[in-house]
Amino acid sequence: MASRWMERISAFSCNPSGFLSETSPDTFLSELLRELRDDRASYGVKVVLLSPLCEYPTLLCSSESIGEETSLDLMSVFAQCPFRSSQFRCHLLVALTSVLVCSSCVSSRSRASLDFLDLLLQIAQDASDLPGSGTQRCLQDMACDCLREMEACCPGLLSQRLELLAGLWQQETSRLHQAFGVLQILVLRNAVYQLTNETGAGALHLKALLGGNTSVVWEGDKESFHSDTKESAILSSLILGPMGRVPTLHTGPDCKELRSVLSSLLEESYLLTPLCQAALFHRLTEVVAMVPGIPPTVFRAQLLRLLGTNEVCLLHVTLLMKCGFTDSLFSAEDEAFLLKRLVVLSQHPLLSTPEKLFYMDCIRHFPENRPISCGDSDEALPVLLTPQLASVLLPSVFNDSATLLSRLYLQALVFLEEGDEESQGLAYIYDHLTALLHIVDKGGSRDIVVTFFRAAFLFLFYFHHVEWYSTCLREQLCHLYIQHTQLAPHILNLVSQTQDRLPECKWFVGLLEGLQRVITRAPLGQFPLRDLSCHLTVLAQVADEGEISQYSTLNFLSTIVTRTSSSLCTSGNWQLGNGVLGVCRRVLLHPNLDSLLIPLADILQHLTFNYGDTDIQDHARLYYTLLTTLSREKLSAVLVQNAAEGGGQVKKRTLSCVMAESEGLTNTLTVHQTEKPIFQLTEVLSDLRQEMENLQLIQDEEDKALENYRAQFSKSGFASLVILKYHLTHMEPHDPRFEQLFSIRLHFSLSDEHYEQLQDISIPYLFRQRLPPVVQLTLKPRRPYPTTIHVSAIFTSKDGLTWHTTMPNIHVAFQQAFLPLPAPRTWSSASIRNIFEGLWEEICFETGDSAISLFCCQLGEPALKSLVEKHFLPFVVSDPSKEYELRVLLFLPPQSHMLLKISSKEDAAQFNMATDDCQLLPHMNSYLLKVTSSQDSSVR
Repeated sequence: MASRWMERISAFSCNPSGFLSETSPDTFLSELLRELRDDRASYGVKVVLLSPLCEYPTLLCSSESIGEETSLDLMSVFAQCPFRSSQFRCHLLVALTSVLVCSSCVSSRSRASLDFLDLLLQIAQDASDLPGSGTQRCLQDMACDCLREMEACCPGLLSQRLELLAGLWQQETSRLHQAFGVLQILVLRNAVYQLTNETGAGALHLKALLGGNTSVVWEGDKESFHSDTKESAILSSLILGPMGRVPTLHTGPDCKELRSVLSSLLEESYLLTPLCQAALFHRLTEVVAMVPGIPPTVFRAQLLRLLGTNEVCLLHVTLLMKCGFTDSLFSAEDEAFLLKRLVVLSQHPLLSTPEKLFYMDCIRHFPENRPISCGDSDEALPVLLTPQLASVLLPSVFNDSATLLSRLYLQALVFLEEGDEESQGLAYIYDHLTALLHIVDKGGSRDIVVTFFRAAFLFLFYFHHVEWYSTCLREQLCHLYIQHTQLAPHILNLVSQTQDRLPECKWFVGLLEGLQRVITRAPLGQFPLRDLSCHLTVLAQVADEGEISQYSTLNFLSTIVTRTSSSLCTSGNWQLGNGVLGVCRRVLLHPNLDSLLIPLADILQHLTFNYGDTDIQDHARLYYTLLTTLSREKLSAVLVQNAAEGGGQVKKRTLSCVMAESEGLTNTLTVHQTEKPIFQLTEVLSDLRQEMENLQLIQDEEDKALENYRAQFSKSGFASLVILKYHLTHMEPHDPRFEQLFSIRLHFSLSDEHYEQLQDISIPYLFRQRLPPVVQLTLKPRRPYPTTIHVSAIFTSKDGLTWHTTMPNIHVAFQQAFLPLPAPRTWSSASIRNIFEGLWEEICFETGDSAISLFCCQLGEPALKSLVEKHFLPFVVSDPSKEYELRVLLFLPPQSHMLLKISSKEDAAQFNMATDDCQLLPHMNSYLLKVTSSQDSSVR
C-alpha cells in the first residue's frame, strides 16, 4: 500500500491536472485524508501524503467550505499525533497554513482559521521540551514561520498580539530569538501601516496597539479587514522613494513606547544572521518613515557597522535607508565614504562577478542626499563620481562579457557628463572598442562577437553625435563584414536597434550605404558563392531605405544573374533564388521605382526564363507582371497586403482582376476565423433492441468457453474499437454566408491520454436544406474512461473563402464505451453464461486490479425491469429460468470487463459489481447513480 501511494503522489506531482482528470479532486482529497487518519500508515509515508496539500492546495481545496473541512480533519490528525513525531507535526502545520490561506479561510475569518491561529500561538509559547531532543524547538520554529506567512498574506492579523510577541522575543535565548524578532517587526510594520490608513489615528492608538494582547484583529470590523487584505500586495512591496510618497501617522513627539521597541530591536540586531538583519532594518526603516515622530537618527548607532559591512544584503538595505532619509541620517562625509566603498568593491579581486555587477549597478543608481535630477527613470551618476574616481573601473579586454559591458556603460555615463568630445576618456573607450573589433576580426568566439556588438551599440547610444568616432566605426564595420560575411545577422541587428532607439540619428543609413558599396564594388571572384546569401540579406535591408539609391544593387543582381548563369541560375538553388527575389520585392516598394523599372524588369524576366527552380520562376513571373501592369500606388497596396476590403459578399475575381484592381488578394490567400461556431456534432441515438436482435447466438459447444474467449486477444487489435456516430448539423442562429459549405475537414484533439489520437475526417459538403451527413468516429481506448474531445474544422464557403472554426466539444460518456462480449457469433448463450461465471469466480479472489463492489438504491421491481430494458438490454446474459436475478456482462475495450448481478429485495435494488479493473468502479457507480435517479423520477 505504501509503494502504491508513493507512485500516486509521484504521478500527481508530475502532472496534477492530468492526474485529476482521471479522478475527481474531492475523491483524491478524501483518500488522502483517510490515509492520514490511518494508524497503520507510517509517518514517513504520511509526510509524503501531505505534499499535494502543501504544493497544490488550490487544486484540491477549490472552495472555502472544502478548505474549512480539510483543515478541521488535519487539526484532528495533529491532535492525535504523538509528541515524538516532530517532523510529521511540522509538515502538518505547513499543510494547514497552505490550505487555510489558499482557500480564503483566513480572509473570511472562519472558525477553523481562528482555532489554528490559537494553536500556533500556543505552540510558540510552549517552551517545554525533553532534554537534548529539541523536538519542541523545531515545532516552535515552524509555528513562527506559519504565523509569519499568515501575517504576510493577511496584514494586521496579529496586530493585537504585539506585546505577547515582544515578550516571547525578549525571553527567548535559543535560536528562536531570531524567528520571534523577525515576526515581531513584520507585525509591527503592518500594524503601523494600517493605522496610517485610519482617519484620526494618533499617538494614543499607537500606544494601545503596542500594549494590547487580548484579542486577534479578526474581532474588529469585517469590512475594514477586507479592505486591508486587498492592500496586502501593495503593503508587501512598500518601497521607500521620496519621503512624500510614504503614508504617515501623525503622533507628535509622544512616541516613547515605539521608540523603546525600536531601540530594543536595534540593540540586539547584531545577534541575527545578515539576511535577517537586512529584513529587520528594511522593516524598521519603513516604520520610521511612516512615523515622523521618530527621528531617523535612531539608526545612527548602527550606521558605522553598516557602512563597513561586506555583506551584500546589509549594504543594499543601507542604500535603501539612504534613499529614504538622505541627509537627515547620512552626512556628506558618509555619502562620500559610501560611494568610494562601492567603487572599491566593484573591482575587488576577491569578490565574485555577480557581486561586482551589483555594486556597479548601485553606483549607477546611487541615492544622493541632494540629487540634481528629479526623474524616476533617469540613470544619472552621482556628482561625487568624478572621472578620476571612476578610472579604476575602466573596461579591459580581459574582463568577462558582463563586467566589460557594465564598466563600459558606467564610463560612457561618466564621460557623457564631462561633455568633452576630445577627452582622453572617450578616446580610451573607442580604443577599447577597436581592440574588441580586432579580436573579432581574428576569429574571436561567439561570446566575444556578441559582446563587441553590444558594446558598439552602447557607444553609439551615447556618442553617436561625435562625428569622427561614428564615421570611423562605420568604416571599420564595413571592412569587418566583407572579411566575415557570417556576421551579417549581428550587423543588421545593430542597424535595427539603432534605428529603433535612435530614430533621429541617421548613422545606420550611412552604415547601410557603406555595406552596399563594399558588396557591389567587390569583384565576383573575391567572395565565394556561399557568401552570396549573406550579401542578398544585407542588400534586402538596404533596399528598405528610401534614402539610398538602388542602382548599384540592381547592377550587382544583374551581374550575378546574367553573367554567372551557369553557376547560379542553372543550379536552381531555391534559397539563393528566394534571396534575389527578396531584394527585388523590396525594390518594387522603393520611392524611386520609376527610374529603376527597366533594370529591375530585365532581372525578373531573366529569372522567369532561365532559373532552374519552378517556384522561383513563378514568383519572378508574378513580380514582373505586377511591375509592368499596376501603377506604383496599386503595386504598393498589393505587396504590403493592406488593401481595403469592401463590405458585403466578396466577389469572385480572376488573377487579372487582382492585378488590375489590387483587391481581394488578401482575402483569397488568408484562412479566416469565424466569430462563433458554425456547426456541431450531435450524437445519433442507437436502438438497443435492434442491436440485441443482431447479436442472437446459435448453439455450439460450451466446454472451455473462457479459455477460448481469452485466446482471441492474442490477435493484435482484437475488439479494441468503439464506434460512435454523429450528425453534422448547423447551429442557430444561422449566418447566411454559411448556408452552403464545401470541403469540410474536421480535426480532433484529445484532452487526455485515455484514447488514441483520432484521424482527421473529410466531409464533401454541408447544406442547411438537406439531411445532415453522418460522421463516424472510431475510438481506440487505452483506458475506457470518460473523456472530452476538442473539435475544430476548416471549410470553404460558397464565396470561395477558406474559414477556420471551433466546434463544441464532444463529451464521451462512460457508458458509450459499453460493448457486448466479443465472442464468436456461433457461440451459444450457455457459453456466454459460462464465461460470466468463470470471470466472476476469478474476480472474487481480488488479485491484481480486480475488485468487487455493491450498489443499492430504492427502486421497485417494475422500475428495475424498465431500467434494465432501457440501459442494459443488449448486455444481459441471464439464464431465463433464473428470473429473480439478472446478469449483465459489459465489455470495455481494450480488455476490461464489468459484471453485474442485479436483484430486487422488497423495495430496494441491489447491483453486485465485479470488474478486472478497479479504476472503473467510480465511473460505474456514478453511472448507476445517474440512471437509477432518473428512473426513480420517471416512475414518480
